[in-house]
Amino acid sequence: MIKEKLSLVPQKPGCYLMKNKDNNIIYVGKAKKLKNRLSSYFRGNHFGKTAKLVSEIKDFDYVVVNSEMEALILENNLIKQYNPKYNILLRDDKSYPYIELTNDKVPRLSIVRSINRKKNTNHLYGPYPNVTAARNTVNLLNRIYPLRKCTTYNKKPCLYYHINQCLGYCTNDVDINKINEMKNEIVKFLKGDHSIVSNKIKEEMLKESELMHYEKAKELKELLDYIELVLTKQQVEMGDNVDRDVFGYYTDKGYLSIEVFFIRGSKLIGKHSKIFPLIDEVADTLNSYIAKFYDKDIIKPKEILVTDNIDISLLSEYLNIKVFSPIKGDKKKIVDMACNNAKILLNEKFELIKKDEEKTSIANEELKNILKLDKLDRIEIFDNSNLFGNFNVSGMVVYIDGKEAKNEYRKYKITVDKNDDYGTMREVIYRRYFRVLKDNLDKPDLIIVDGGIGQINIAREIIEQLNLDIMVVGLKKDDKHATSKLLAFDPIIEIDIDKKSNLFHYLERMQDEVHNYTINYHKQLRSKGSLESVLSNIEGIGEKRRTLLLKKYKSLTKLKELSLEELESILPKDVAFNLYQYLKEFDK
Repeated sequence: MIKEKLSLVPQKPGCYLMKNKDNNIIYVGKAKKLKNRLSSYFRGNHFGKTAKLVSEIKDFDYVVVNSEMEALILENNLIKQYNPKYNILLRDDKSYPYIELTNDKVPRLSIVRSINRKKNTNHLYGPYPNVTAARNTVNLLNRIYPLRKCTTYNKKPCLYYHINQCLGYCTNDVDINKINEMKNEIVKFLKGDHSIVSNKIKEEMLKESELMHYEKAKELKELLDYIELVLTKQQVEMGDNVDRDVFGYYTDKGYLSIEVFFIRGSKLIGKHSKIFPLIDEVADTLNSYIAKFYDKDIIKPKEILVTDNIDISLLSEYLNIKVFSPIKGDKKKIVDMACNNAKILLNEKFELIKKDEEKTSIANEELKNILKLDKLDRIEIFDNSNLFGNFNVSGMVVYIDGKEAKNEYRKYKITVDKNDDYGTMREVIYRRYFRVLKDNLDKPDLIIVDGGIGQINIAREIIEQLNLDIMVVGLKKDDKHATSKLLAFDPIIEIDIDKKSNLFHYLERMQDEVHNYTINYHKQLRSKGSLESVLSNIEGIGEKRRTLLLKKYKSLTKLKELSLEELESILPKDVAFNLYQYLKEFDK
């Protein structure tokens, strides 16, 4: 079927959509010549992730467009629409902090991440490599310039006024000229000119030394050292103050390493690194990556510098900014530096990446083979928790291609507060998969329940009632409460897993992850429970005893401090023991 389809594909620009046996789209790509690109997947030998992708392709579709620009736009939209499994590798979820100098009458300095919410990005400076770097810069400027620190005006001056880090704008008149002068100096600093701030610190340091305020002078000297040793060292020779991003790359052993330099005002203020398996052509992958890079919370610079294999006219038009591939001079040196950094990073990280692959994707593949599944892209794992039948909760964690998908995790507060593991399992499985059907959510290829044969049968019963075809397995624990065996198939059999294998550690990690996630939710709910609700759960403590205990101890903390003997002095022995045991479990 694929061979016949390939013969009909034209040599025109467009996008192609690879599908698996379930007709799900697993990869979206674009090509200048569709026929050549599609044919390349089905001839010759492939390795790594490309080989895995090709092994799953059972069909494809394609869309012909008029230009490469239309293909790039369509590719981006299709990836957003279908979120294909193999395109996730290209996705970058990292966002960067910016410093905002607010446009108020009396401005403030703040750190922001969601720049897409800002109508005006002219007052944002960055990106910074992390929140710590941004916060250090804000703290430095706030210490030197007496800007407003509070979000709302107070009725009287606060501590910042008394330590000379605010001019008391809430009660004093605002000197607009003074404000504008401060703003101009701060903007110069944030754009890379540190001279004014350095001179201010030097003057103040000299003044404090003359007054023999040596501790204060020492603090100022440390600030000056921070600027000169940390910030000045970021200087790069570019011959101008143009804001630009620089993209370098390196490929080896089936992986692509990308390094991005953020240069603002001739200062290298931060960088971004990314390594992922190479599936498509290097040039096309780089073009797509750079195009998508600015979809998230990153402000476009005035100029982008790239290597010579990038389609600069395509990216310039798509991003609506200047894209250059320098062939000599300082700009070429900085691109080469980015490429060299990408090479060093890949060489350093390769062994770790390989081990991570063995611990995740390869272990996931082994599990798929043991369970005789056609595919195992998504696993959903459940665990339940309660305290003597109270605060009854369940948690679900999700693994996609062997790795945690934390944004897919879900918490469930069970409606019936009683110690009934089967009832809890019945409720959570029904709620989850009724919702999957109702909202057309992604179905898992495997459900793992943390329990024995009873829990597995309950889960299977609900899955069957909902007319779903999803395998359900369980993880059995030994007498030391450690993962012991995999329970699977129908009739259920116990499968031994080598405790030294990657698969065993993979299952153990999943079990620990869902257990910790559920227990944390359980603790959150318990911490909200009042002393009164705790006492209501103890057999033998009626309204009269509860009222006396509430009056005497007032808080759960005070009650938990009592020993068993102390509780027995105020309650019958059996009631005291029940309360003591309950409080002990409450803190676990």
